[in-house]
Amino acid sequence: MDITFLNICDFIGTLAFAISGIRLASAKHFDLFGAYVVGLATAIGGGTMRDLLLGVSPFWMTNPFYLICTAIALVWVMVFRKLLVRQNNTWFLFDTIGLALFTVTGMEKTLQAGFPFWTAIVMGTMTGAGGGVMRDVLINEVPLIFRKEIYALSCVLGGLSYWLGMRMGLHSMANASLCAAVVIAIRLLAVKFQLRLPVLKGENQ
Repeated sequence: MDITFLNICDFIGTLAFAISGIRLASAKHFDLFGAYVVGLATAIGGGTMRDLLLGVSPFWMTNPFYLICTAIALVWVMVFRKLLVRQNNTWFLFDTIGLALFTVTGMEKTLQAGFPFWTAIVMGTMTGAGGGVMRDVLINEVPLIFRKEIYALSCVLGGLSYWLGMRMGLHSMANASLCAAVVIAIRLLAVKFQLRLPVLKGENQ
């Protein structure tokens, strides 16, 4: 894949996830530093876990871009605070965009490292959903990935669509766009039609 396109996906995904984390932190009345930490954890959490498992230095440790991008997201939320905090759909929009684009970048980096495709799907899912888990833990919420709502599964299905696109010979950029579109579409449909996975019940339920 063209490195510029991958960088664009990385930038938009980082900004979107940072905004989603900071927005939720502001709703919980965190101070500026606390909100920045939540936004940064959301933006880099999944990718950090991916890089550690791939045996490479975490991406943000060699490039200050991610720290700066999170600061930009903090300023963005401060400027548009009333609009972002009051509307839940704005959080959902940014979270969904970040989820989709980070799934793409996670898969691409894993494939470039020489790992098989099934590993790329796992790493793409981790990159997309991992930051959201850290965000929810920091704001004292049950992580979205563990609730009934379809979240990480959309990353898996997006990864499978990427694999099918490769088998069909699609151009890498078109394939990445397909993967992101599938993740976004599944998230939108799941929320609109309240599609949920079955709940594991306890002994007394």
